[in-house]
Amino acid sequence: MKINRNIIKRLEAELSEPKISILLGARQVGKTTLLHDIEEIAQKDGKKTAFYDLESSADLMKLSGDQQSVIDQILSGGDVVFIDEFHYLKNASKIFKAIYDQKAPVKIFATGSSSMEIHKHLKESLAGRFYRTMIFPLTLSEIEQIPKTNIGDYLQWGGLPELAHCKTDDQRSNILENIVSTYITKDIKSLIREENIRGFNTMLYLLASNQGSLVVKSEIAREVGISEPTVSRHLEILKQTYVCHMLNSFSGNLGNELKKSIKSYFFDIGIRNCLVKDFRLFTAREDKGTLNETFVFLHMYRQLKPNMEIRFWRTKKGEEVDFILIKNRVPVPVEVKSNLKDCSIPSGMKAFLRAYPKSPFGIVFNETQENTCEFEGKPIYFQNISKAESVEYLQTVL
Repeated sequence: MKINRNIIKRLEAELSEPKISILLGARQVGKTTLLHDIEEIAQKDGKKTAFYDLESSADLMKLSGDQQSVIDQILSGGDVVFIDEFHYLKNASKIFKAIYDQKAPVKIFATGSSSMEIHKHLKESLAGRFYRTMIFPLTLSEIEQIPKTNIGDYLQWGGLPELAHCKTDDQRSNILENIVSTYITKDIKSLIREENIRGFNTMLYLLASNQGSLVVKSEIAREVGISEPTVSRHLEILKQTYVCHMLNSFSGNLGNELKKSIKSYFFDIGIRNCLVKDFRLFTAREDKGTLNETFVFLHMYRQLKPNMEIRFWRTKKGEEVDFILIKNRVPVPVEVKSNLKDCSIPSGMKAFLRAYPKSPFGIVFNETQENTCEFEGKPIYFQNISKAESVEYLQTVL
């Protein structure tokens, strides 16, 4: 069955807009499928379309001439032109800029899986001329369109679209393994030196094993056997290829707060489980707290607006809050718990609310309790973990 992506309506609305529509995200999150979905919508509307997959040598050859010949090829393609993995196109941003500036009657949709060069070109050449949309793995509500699929399946296998229609666990695990190995062999080899591949692989395993914990570069360097600057470069590559989301610590310049710490989360739970080689049922896992925390983070992260960000909070005394969700510079503490016997407010949340009295409320995502309590006159919302997919109530509260 076909899964209806939540983002499709927004992309469909961009069909009538002249700006270049850029879809970014990690490999295998469904960018190509979304392009084909938009192409089908455009064709049903009577528009002529052209589709170029630049990982296909034949399609890349069609767009490999001098700049003007490439522009002519795109302009002759149709009313809507789709370019998959556009970072393989030489001078892509200049070509897009030229087409947009001459007000050509062509709408362009393009995708990319690496921002190592993309962001630089977009900022320099396409400022004010493009829409940027991040594409993520399936949400829980999207994957639940498949009968008999629930949050337990999500925490076991993640949300990559290709897995959604697999019939066996062996198929799912093989696909995840292939995605991981393809990322290493295809993307990373072109970005780091050959002698560092082994160290990079080891670092991936360490990050996956310690997901949600503090990333201490010096400790990783010591354990992997590479230099600290190399660790920094590897982490940047993971960030720029959308494989890992790096989370900075929240600090209001209080003397007892950790200010330079980082936490990391892989873009998909299935990929993380593949790296640690553990596909057991969620109920049998010792790390189910980490899986719950990752689920909440990934679903909040994809909802961030330009005036929002996510951080975490930790003090030298050991007080901590899993996430600080910030909107318009106003911080909201967010904790993730598994089985709670009652609505006891976590001690770290209490400490944060005392330290930051302007914080209006707190959220405790968990498996068992749904209620509202108060702490020093501020509401603390106990919500089911599945509710992390929508934090729309922040729009009205903050």
